[in-house]
Amino acid sequence: MSESTQNRPSSHDMEIGQRLASAMMENWDQRDESALNARVPVADFTAGRRARLAAAFPGEILVVPTGKEIVRASDNHYPFRAGSDFMWLVGDPEPSRVLVIDTRPESAGHTGTVYAPERSGMDSDRFHTDRVAGELWVGVRRGPVEIAAAFGVGSAPWSALAEIAAITDTPIRLLAGIDPEVDALFALDTAGAGKRGDGTELAQVLGELRMIKDSFEVTALERAVAATAAGFDDVLAEIRQAAAVHRGERWLEGTFWRRARLDGNEVGYGSVIACGHNATTLHWQPKVGRVVPGELLLLDMGVETDDLYTADVTRTIPVSGTFSPTQRQVYEAVLNAQQAGIDAVRPGAAFLDPHWAAMRSITRSLLDWGILTGDLDDLVSEQMYRRWTLHSTSHHLGIDVHDCATARAEFYKGGNLAEGMVITVEPGLYFQHFDLSVPAEFRGIGVRIEDDILVTAEGSRVLSADLPRSVAAVEAWMDGRAAV
Repeated sequence: MSESTQNRPSSHDMEIGQRLASAMMENWDQRDESALNARVPVADFTAGRRARLAAAFPGEILVVPTGKEIVRASDNHYPFRAGSDFMWLVGDPEPSRVLVIDTRPESAGHTGTVYAPERSGMDSDRFHTDRVAGELWVGVRRGPVEIAAAFGVGSAPWSALAEIAAITDTPIRLLAGIDPEVDALFALDTAGAGKRGDGTELAQVLGELRMIKDSFEVTALERAVAATAAGFDDVLAEIRQAAAVHRGERWLEGTFWRRARLDGNEVGYGSVIACGHNATTLHWQPKVGRVVPGELLLLDMGVETDDLYTADVTRTIPVSGTFSPTQRQVYEAVLNAQQAGIDAVRPGAAFLDPHWAAMRSITRSLLDWGILTGDLDDLVSEQMYRRWTLHSTSHHLGIDVHDCATARAEFYKGGNLAEGMVITVEPGLYFQHFDLSVPAEFRGIGVRIEDDILVTAEGSRVLSADLPRSVAAVEAWMDGRAAV
């Protein structure tokens, strides 16, 4: 971290005199800091991940920053969230770190070195003056010594990163756009490309390596799903209260967020909580609507664990506890489509097989209702269903909600499923309240059902299977919790 980012007083800070400065450095007891040096469980997995990345770029230097706190307004920052690739490769959730993997034959750094600021502890006036990293301001953060012990990786002070940037005879690949200070230091363009290397290919390979989850990741995702299931229960228990207040969608958003903060780090993405025709907007973020008896309530929510793995689950529930006949008709069409998609998940299947299975089922329902006419195969191949279901059925899930997004298309949507992958299966039907192409009774109904699926050697396992899905199970889940 450059000196310019440290020791910046706020406009309302008082000046510190010499006598106070001296007093602030004296009479502090030693703290028990053993936890800072204790090896963390993820370190048993990250070395192998770094080795696989290094093998893809022999004779090169790879630079993966985690980023810094982002300014929200003035000197107020958003809560920091570590860069996903850095987190996957190291496991350290703190800001202002850079991983360098030097794969040159003469280098011992192929196992990785993390460059980080020195501690802002009691041996430095930054201890009490540095709002960004001082330990009296933000708490204790590991320095290079503690990082090496805890994460099983090489370490060096931030200032030594300039020595890497000065190397001119070796290709250097940087994940750019994450830390502007690192971008400037390496003087590469915003795509991470330059005469010394191409960061785009580095991002692609990382996305592809992250597709197969190891046992640590599967366990983390199971924890995320369990916390998410608890959050759904919390939300359903608040239905009556939410229906009694204006902007009840936000009441439920806060309810789930509390669970995410209690059992994890945060929500893994902006929760979609949408009642009535708001549910026909796929990513409904205003959440200013009321929770209305008689309407359907779409809940798309996921808890992110402390190690940053997120669940991604959607349920659509009747606010009054039971589905109307038309709501049930639409819901069961989506449920049948989802089951068709889940049934298509197996190793060796094409990534898009669950999508096509679900969309064929959706299209058949649209035909049965007279909304579409024509040949089923033609309608599916021409994607005529997309007026009422805009999105694809699946995406990878892991340390990002849309995991592995930088992978090349031939490895992602053009690739095959393999044991250890985790994907979502989430078909939906969304009938806008102003859509004259559908029967009047369908207008304003939005339904999505989403589960998280692990590809196993035998087929698949629904990680989120404990959350009710069938009409009967959802109504039983709502029993005693209905608003009216």
